[in-house]
Amino acid sequence: MNILLIGSGGREHAFAYKLAQSKLCKQLFIMPGNAGTTQFGQNVKINPNDFAAVGQFSLENKIDLVIVGPEEPLVLGLRNYFEENENLKNTLFVGPDKMGATMEASKDWSKAFMYKNNIPTAAYKTFTSQNLEEGLEYLKTQKMPIVLKADGLAAGKGVLICQTLEEATSELQQMINDKKFGAASAKVVIEEFLSGIELSVFVLSDGNSYKILPTAKDYKRIGEGEMGLNTGGMGAISPVPFANDVFMQKVIDNIIEPTVQGLKNESIKYVGFIFVGLIKVGEEPMVIEYNCRMGDPETEAVLPRIETDFVELMVATAKGELQNIDLKISDKTTATVMMVSAGYPGDYEKGKVMTGFESVADSLLFHAGTSLNSNNEIVTNGGRVLAITSFGNSVNEAVSTSLANANKINYDGKYFRRDIGFEFL
Repeated sequence: MNILLIGSGGREHAFAYKLAQSKLCKQLFIMPGNAGTTQFGQNVKINPNDFAAVGQFSLENKIDLVIVGPEEPLVLGLRNYFEENENLKNTLFVGPDKMGATMEASKDWSKAFMYKNNIPTAAYKTFTSQNLEEGLEYLKTQKMPIVLKADGLAAGKGVLICQTLEEATSELQQMINDKKFGAASAKVVIEEFLSGIELSVFVLSDGNSYKILPTAKDYKRIGEGEMGLNTGGMGAISPVPFANDVFMQKVIDNIIEPTVQGLKNESIKYVGFIFVGLIKVGEEPMVIEYNCRMGDPETEAVLPRIETDFVELMVATAKGELQNIDLKISDKTTATVMMVSAGYPGDYEKGKVMTGFESVADSLLFHAGTSLNSNNEIVTNGGRVLAITSFGNSVNEAVSTSLANANKINYDGKYFRRDIGFEFL
């Protein structure tokens, strides 16, 4: 098969790694890809949001299967574009349509969906400029801390945890009146703060049946001990030790089943990944958010554990035949450590030459923000630069291997957390 993979991060490098292993993969194109994805296929310098260009490329290169990594092309309707084009509509496609992607594109929509389907989640109310005064009064009735969420996509930065009423009042006004997160915060969800431990559950849906992929836990804060600013993710482990059979049965019964059924009730044929961000409150799972794609860096920890032919899995998803797939998962633990640029998640410099790749042993390297310079050297090209994933018989063993190899990769200003999985070490 000729396969087109959309995206450019560590998540897409992990996808490319799995797709290229399949005997069914004839040619793999990554749009736009990064310095690492060239190991497994051909990078294509086309903006995935230019649907006409994506469609034209797909026709010219006889693409059989399209897999979309990031959320933005899905939210903008790339699947719809293919389905509405006479020449593209028969292309196999993994990724939800625009309506399905609303699960991530609108926090207000997804919260209303959870309430309608009795899916356990935090109490909330939504406010805009039209009822901002009501929102400010509502804050006065709430316990602190409180969570403010921009309704739309805000590149992972639209969620604030406010510790005091004064802070919450100021931030709500900035989000709505001053457009702190642009159009994304024209509408703001005020949500009850839940205390517990978080995890990610990934569901692969073909529109009718589904498979549950390995669980993962990611580490969002820049500083060790989960301190400091939020990032796109500093590492992950899989599986999550406390997500045992009893806990996962609650997740299936109370969250996954009503989510899949709820989508059908909305006449949404959801084909692709559903990322369910959960929090364990006491012994009960509750939903923090949905995303319409795999997480990053969780993908770099989850995908290596999937032993089933990945192209077969994607084709079955696209064709609505997931029930025929025997999903095999490694019983090993994986740990991913993310190397980042100095200054991240604030301002950082790009173009730092990277060395030491040849010294790495017993780990998978997934490029997240890299490119090739004019001398064909690998250089940094983002805040999150490189994900290092290792297998082990325990969290401790897997983390130790990843850290040992992170020490071998060098570039000016490198930083990584040394405590990934710390609760379970």
